[in-house]
Amino acid sequence: MKITKLTTYRVPPRWMLLKIETDEGIVGWGEPVIEGRARTVETAVQEFAPYLIGQDPARINDLWQVMYRGGFYRGGAILMSAMAGIDQALWDIKGKALGVPVYQLLGGLVRDRMKTYSWVGGDRPADVIADIRRLREAGFDTFKMNGTEEFGIIDSAAAVDAAVGRIAEIREAFGSQIEFGIDFHGRVAAPMAKVLLRALEPYRPLFVEEPVLAEQAEYYPRLAESTSIPLAAGERMYSRFEFKRVFQEGGIAIVQPDLSHAGGISECHKIAAMAEAYDIALAPHCPLGPIALAACLQLDFVAHNAVLQEQSMGIHYNKDAELLDYVINREDLRITDGYIAALPKPGLGVEIDEERVKEASLRAPDWRNPLWRHADGSVAEW
Repeated sequence: MKITKLTTYRVPPRWMLLKIETDEGIVGWGEPVIEGRARTVETAVQEFAPYLIGQDPARINDLWQVMYRGGFYRGGAILMSAMAGIDQALWDIKGKALGVPVYQLLGGLVRDRMKTYSWVGGDRPADVIADIRRLREAGFDTFKMNGTEEFGIIDSAAAVDAAVGRIAEIREAFGSQIEFGIDFHGRVAAPMAKVLLRALEPYRPLFVEEPVLAEQAEYYPRLAESTSIPLAAGERMYSRFEFKRVFQEGGIAIVQPDLSHAGGISECHKIAAMAEAYDIALAPHCPLGPIALAACLQLDFVAHNAVLQEQSMGIHYNKDAELLDYVINREDLRITDGYIAALPKPGLGVEIDEERVKEASLRAPDWRNPLWRHADGSVAEW
């Protein structure tokens, strides 16, 4: 079998899908994208195409190394995201060619269903209690929300009280009937992270995500020593070589690689195994589309340390399209009591409605995240 063509489709709300064709008619789908940089990743995918056209798609390991090492400069958000989508599509082809789900090729199931959680509250956390009540009716009992709005390097007691008060209201409304993670989203700098973590401790969040930005990872062990709240990070780290240093230094309880950003299934399978060796839980980052979610699930079903799976059904970013709008076999991705069962179909387990993808790609927006500023006019972390 030989690879014959790579085609990208940018589609609403902010996703990009990749179709890899072969001379035997087997097609694989991937999801290479950086939110807000879809066109840049699209170019990177096409720059990788000459390395792939005419090659055997079954040689996933070799093709991954060719893409990673063959161009001298390597790593980073754009290149690793392009590689991630290509890698997903190659695994999809391999599974379809052999007639089995990808998780069978990775050694088989370690669980029968995967626990998921749902976003609530939006970019600026609001109406969180109403969102939780609505989603509880759909069977969810685990949630994640942004912890703050703009937050200064040094900020006021009022800003801390507002963030903590919101969490206190959730515990008061639901007690221990639900669990929730709090995403600092890189908005909180190191001087205030310890303050917020200490103030949040009585409300026992499931985790705090990105307590500081990944480029400040040296603070993870220091913050972990000062709090009993499990710390999570990893969505803005792109290879096992970055994760290696974080694991060695300690501090992270839950690692969150994104299978559309961190080199795909091949790389994240290795990252998950490294994390297990350090007794770190796995909760793949996935606020993206159906192929990204399917790729995450293939890993979740073989990684013993996988504990939670993010998914984007109803997430505040989804404008003009929802998670399953481009999927034919929607029933396979049905969430029951907060869980998704092992996907039964071969490859990634998702059948893509190609005609709908093509039609939607004609009106794809160039999504950008908001640009926030502090009261003094300086740029704030979004």
